[in-house]
Amino acid sequence: MIEVELRTFLTNKQYHDLTSFFISLDYDIKETRQITYYFKGEKDFRLMITTDYLMLWVKTGHIHDEARNEMIVKIDPKYKDDLIKMLHFLGYEEEIKWYRIRRELSYNEISVTIDYTYGYGYIMEAEVLVKKEVEVKEAKQKLENLFKELNIEISPKEIFKNKYEDYKVNWQVLTKDVDESNFLTEKIEDLVTV
Repeated sequence: MIEVELRTFLTNKQYHDLTSFFISLDYDIKETRQITYYFKGEKDFRLMITTDYLMLWVKTGHIHDEARNEMIVKIDPKYKDDLIKMLHFLGYEEEIKWYRIRRELSYNEISVTIDYTYGYGYIMEAEVLVKKEVEVKEAKQKLENLFKELNIEISPKEIFKNKYEDYKVNWQVLTKDVDESNFLTEKIEDLVTV
């Protein structure tokens, strides 16, 4: 599948307003906490940990491209410790970790996520999966229309690139107050004031 995705940074107010907007429309919003490892290397290879599943995935292209092929494998979380040991044994090293609180929903057949990532910020992502390259342009237009409808400007790729490079260098300092042992199980509702 080809993931077609547009994203933008949000202010704290936009984050809360957008969440309130979807709640007011009675959308089914799934809330999760995620720890994601990005592994060192030339390929975009990641491991996401949640309480419900582990997910290994690889994406082609560059990290902030609007359309990329992705391959995903979901794994039962009972294998977490062994999977992490296996990846380290195979030589995979974490380049960065993300500690994310994600709210996700489907809006007009578009996957929408509203995230807070510690040390990185508030982000909205909109995504459509397509099967063929010829469908990418139409999918991107659909996403652009969503952002217009919500009156939210799309952040330029350069802003994401710079913020990502800064986070890559400083993530351990930026997330030093995160209690990883409890991060996945803390109550989501406590984060409304994040």
